[in-house]
Amino acid sequence: MCGIAGIFAYLDVAPPVDAGELKRMNARMAARGPDGSGDWHSMDGRVGFTHRRLAIIDLSERGAQPMLSADGALTVTFNGEIYNYRELRAELERKGCIFRTETDTEVLLQLYADRGVAMVEALRGMFAFGLWDARDRSLLLARDPLGIKPLYYADDGWTLRFASQAKALLAGGAVSRDPDPAGIVGFHLFGSVPEPFTVWRGIRALPAGTTVKVDAAGPSEPVPYYRVAQSLGHRAAQPACTAADARAKLGAALHDSVRHHLVADVPVAVFLSAGLDSGALLGTMAELGDRDISAVTLAFAEFRGTPNDEAPLAAEVASRYGARHIVRTVDRAEFERDLPVLLDAMDLPTIDGINTWFVAKAAREAGLKVALSGLGADECLGGYPSFAELPRAVRLLRPFHFLPGVGALLRGVLSTAIRAGVGLHPKAAGLFQYGGDWAGAYLLRRAVYMPWELAALLEPDLVKEGMRRLAPVSRIAAELKAGRPLSPFDRVSALETSLYMRNQLLRDADWAGMAHSVEIRVPYVDPFFLATLPMGDVLDAANAKAAVADIPQPPLPDAVRHRAKTGFTTPVGQWLRTAAGTSKDVSFSAASRAWARRVWQAGWTGTALA
Repeated sequence: MCGIAGIFAYLDVAPPVDAGELKRMNARMAARGPDGSGDWHSMDGRVGFTHRRLAIIDLSERGAQPMLSADGALTVTFNGEIYNYRELRAELERKGCIFRTETDTEVLLQLYADRGVAMVEALRGMFAFGLWDARDRSLLLARDPLGIKPLYYADDGWTLRFASQAKALLAGGAVSRDPDPAGIVGFHLFGSVPEPFTVWRGIRALPAGTTVKVDAAGPSEPVPYYRVAQSLGHRAAQPACTAADARAKLGAALHDSVRHHLVADVPVAVFLSAGLDSGALLGTMAELGDRDISAVTLAFAEFRGTPNDEAPLAAEVASRYGARHIVRTVDRAEFERDLPVLLDAMDLPTIDGINTWFVAKAAREAGLKVALSGLGADECLGGYPSFAELPRAVRLLRPFHFLPGVGALLRGVLSTAIRAGVGLHPKAAGLFQYGGDWAGAYLLRRAVYMPWELAALLEPDLVKEGMRRLAPVSRIAAELKAGRPLSPFDRVSALETSLYMRNQLLRDADWAGMAHSVEIRVPYVDPFFLATLPMGDVLDAANAKAAVADIPQPPLPDAVRHRAKTGFTTPVGQWLRTAAGTSKDVSFSAASRAWARRVWQAGWTGTALA
């Protein structure tokens, strides 16, 4: 796990690479790689790479980056881990390839030499990299299928720059800070910025599961090699199986995924809540033979003695599987102390990530570099209320979707009533306008603010341009294009995985973990894992989310099985009430809105956008 950046002056008239700019980009990513730093410049000065290293595989100096191929024709700067690199290496060795290191980075170089761009389809892991091919003077940018690792790039028509962090591109000093209305509107709608936008017009996120090639003509359009909906659609072609068979497949798939995610030359810990998903990871790690596991649990002073306190049940699970249990308690005072540096580390504005910030901080304090997280299980196994709520909304409200103008008319009436104080949530006004369509219902479910509320928060012209370019309903609908019909379960899974998980949870896990030099691995977020599961309706019938408890042997304790789901939460609502000087109860939705305003006002407006 590392921080990467690079510059390619692809037009002959563009100035050569500025070594000082690369150094500033590197410095902005220092926390991503405290174990080493390196630079590489092409002989003609037109290409430069920089790298920050967090040593996980092959801790020797042989693993330093940027790394060159033996013949000097290829150079790579790579962020991530390739979990199947040993299998790929063995395959390449059978073809006559000779390796100089024990790294997964060298496997990337040799695999590219063997397969070209198609090599990305063979990689199991989380990755983002820039690879320079001197033979045809081209740069390849690539990102993992589900978007675990970020990659941002900026093209001014002369020179292309890329980095693991958008703020690293800004730190270089040559990228425009002009705001992007689409990204700003996206944050206020969803609480995170949807790909490929950022809040800066000149910076784009490379979409998950895509590659970009840059040559003398500049960058190509991103070329997709993986789409979640299409992958879920392929599962529908599998032979039908019983609920028992589905549970067996789930157990085998998780064992396989966890085994791959334990590949490391340093200890691998686990972030342990009181829920099923992380508990199953810990139990599976122990079952696979790991006898020295650290389990890190986050607790909050405000939650002590309440159902939201994760620590007591987590301690029971840790004891069951023989793990060393580390409990880290956080209070409002520490949150306020950390807030300035937390917001600075936040690469794009988000309403989440606080919990990950503190649990990663605890891991770092314990001397840990790598931890598994249960992130992603809810999206693939149906753990959210949306798996029941979205199909029901679409079924019941579908007639209004086919009556032009009726939904908008009812929204106007309901908005007036809500402003008059009838006690409904502001979202309720859009129920008939949006609820009868899959994309609209998802917007209604996940939005922090609704489109018609934005004019009260942002400049009207910014909202108008942002909505036009973002086109949120169309963007959501695009994630359902599968090439074959999807079941309701798989439709919701595709949306939650491609949007909420990718744009918010995974991005937050990256910036919050790497701010503390901690690599967060996510065994449930693995295309190889997803591809081996049955189709969604079968998982639903098998109650796959609950079945996770039976995967490790011995299974999870009954107290964890029957615990009401609270999520991996923080008491931000309480902290905001205290800051406002009120004891009035604040709902999760209201707390999300208040926190979104505080995040935005704390450093993402006007000249403070950096």
